[in-house]
Amino acid sequence: MKTLVIGASEKPERYSNKAIKLLLHFGHEVVAIGSRKGNIDGVGFDKELVAFEGVDTVTLYVNSTIQKQYYDYIISLKPRRVIFNPGTENVEFEALLQKNNIETEEACTLVLLNTGQF
Repeated sequence: MKTLVIGASEKPERYSNKAIKLLLHFGHEVVAIGSRKGNIDGVGFDKELVAFEGVDTVTLYVNSTIQKQYYDYIISLKPRRVIFNPGTENVEFEALLQKNNIETEEACTLVLLNTGQF
């Protein structure tokens, strides 16, 4: 199952960084987009909106204002679901995703992974 992390950061204290490491630990295929070029445990990322194939889940680590630039991009990937991590909640985007038959979940990716609910 491929997961796209939006808001990736090489800073180890960032939750996006922790999520990428934990996703890899649990054997998930991970792709990422960040605000600058970087690499976390072999997962390279940039700010380019790559048309990744087969994305099941998008997990967001950017606030609602920044998310606007990703609306069309995320919908075009046709993921099964989008996870809004704490601090990324966005009623407008959630409604748009649901209208496009994409599940939304307000949850913490780290908690979901650690409790076997991912």
